[in-house]
Amino acid sequence: MAACLATWAWGVEPADADPPAASVYSRRSDPAAGTAAEPLPHAAAGVAAAGGEDTAAQAERIVASSLAALARAESVSMKLRQKARVGDRVLVGTGRYVQSGQGEEQRFRFDSTLTCDTETFELTEVSDGLFCWTHRHNGNEQATLQRVDVRRVRSRLAELKAPEAADGTVYLGGLQRTLRLLRHWFRFTQATPGDLDGVPVWIIDGNWPTELLTYVLPELRDRAATPEGIGPADLPDGTPWSVRLCISRNDLLPRRVEWLAIPGPRPVAAATPEPIAVMDLHDVELDGQVDATAFFYQPATEGLVDVTEMYVNGLGLMR
Repeated sequence: MAACLATWAWGVEPADADPPAASVYSRRSDPAAGTAAEPLPHAAAGVAAAGGEDTAAQAERIVASSLAALARAESVSMKLRQKARVGDRVLVGTGRYVQSGQGEEQRFRFDSTLTCDTETFELTEVSDGLFCWTHRHNGNEQATLQRVDVRRVRSRLAELKAPEAADGTVYLGGLQRTLRLLRHWFRFTQATPGDLDGVPVWIIDGNWPTELLTYVLPELRDRAATPEGIGPADLPDGTPWSVRLCISRNDLLPRRVEWLAIPGPRPVAAATPEPIAVMDLHDVELDGQVDATAFFYQPATEGLVDVTEMYVNGLGLMR
């Protein structure tokens, strides 16, 4: 259960109608409400569709612009509400994301706690500029603490000629990496103006390219070669069929991420995919004051594993 949650719900590794009651999250954004929104402010006006631009190109451009806006912000602070369905259980929780500085001065901290019955799943990622720390405690399993040398990651990214080599945050962790991994694996196909809790947003839908899906799940290659192709019922329980992003049209920062699939033990009947994991980002503050002590992390060294060598050797460019 923890492995599935870590992989898909929070990106730690590489429907028109309301969802049915089995969905972990039934509250929807309202596309119709967005049609009467105020004109876009200057910061977001550049992502409106150009004449003749197809919907997929517009969707991809909005997601790329959102990632750029998050990376170049002087500071970002936001809270998280989370739900995820894993097997027959629903996990709920909260979290916090804080980011400050630009380039080599950029720091971040991501805290997440999810609970289900008597189990708790905790994740903390902190980059203090020298090291990126990852602490996990999944249920009754022993807690783990890993460390990556940030300077070596930047050096390797420079060798790979990555545009983000100066800070490397999207390759280290936190919200930037979660969103960048979604962009890496999924292709965004349409952008619909909508409203989310009074915030005008772009609702962006993304799907797997077949070649990437079969790379991740090679057992589906034969299915992909059939006339019917791969459908959502063919994916293992817990693997998303698609993703949906809600990106603010005011500041281009994300406000919600949904992972959609057909839940339940396999085999499962064909059905409309529904949210199996949702992360809401609220109380967003852009370019405000951030307490620098949030990035001070000095854990006990017992159980610490430095994974820099493995991490750096496995680095590859993300799109």
